Amino acid sequence: MSDAVITVVVVDDHPVFRLGLVGLLGSLPGVRVVGQAADRAQLANAITESPQVILMDLHLGEESGIELTRWLTRSRPEIAVLVITMSDDDESVAAAIRAGARGYLLKAAAPEEVERAVRAVANGEMILGPQVAARAMAQVVSGRTSVRVPFPELTDREREVLDLVARGFDNATISARLVLSPKTVRNHIANVMAKLSLKDRAAAIVAAREAGLGA
Repeated sequence: MSDAVITVVVVDDHPVFRLGLVGLLGSLPGVRVVGQAADRAQLANAITESPQVILMDLHLGEESGIELTRWLTRSRPEIAVLVITMSDDDESVAAAIRAGARGYLLKAAAPEEVERAVRAVANGEMILGPQVAARAMAQVVSGRTSVRVPFPELTDREREVLDLVARGFDNATISARLVLSPKTVRNHIANVMAKLSLKDRAAAIVAAREAGLGA
């Protein structure tokens, strides 16, 4: 490998973890942090620096890191996305890889694991953290397959709202059942429509029921 500097952006809505990761990366030889972000708007501004690698959390408040990863890999395919998150479930790993992530680490990863992963994805490799890889290997060895989760691009809350929509509940009822404000319910439904490219509520109900929701 050449001595070229690897430029990175850190995306996480928790300031303490984000700043800690920025500090760690900034201490590594040949790695330079060119930006940090807590949401899509800040990320859109940060990628004007043309980073080579983006470290992406999966849970960014109301926003999905999976969706941001998909947006990035479509609009800026030259940027490698390395997921670093608390979520170690098989569905999250699969959804991240399908969205285009080139690596997946847990936030409990040791500093040397983070460094190795950053350098690997910058070099065009695919990498899974030790814990994630161990789970994947256990599934292969045992012959087990993951339970398919409908619409993995949705957050758990969005999938929960869609399930209630598929049952025929109106927004007011969904708001009461989930103890959410009506505005939040509307936002979730709008996100679901956008992510699944659905034109209206009727189409959402049909798609959800075909996928097994709303039972």
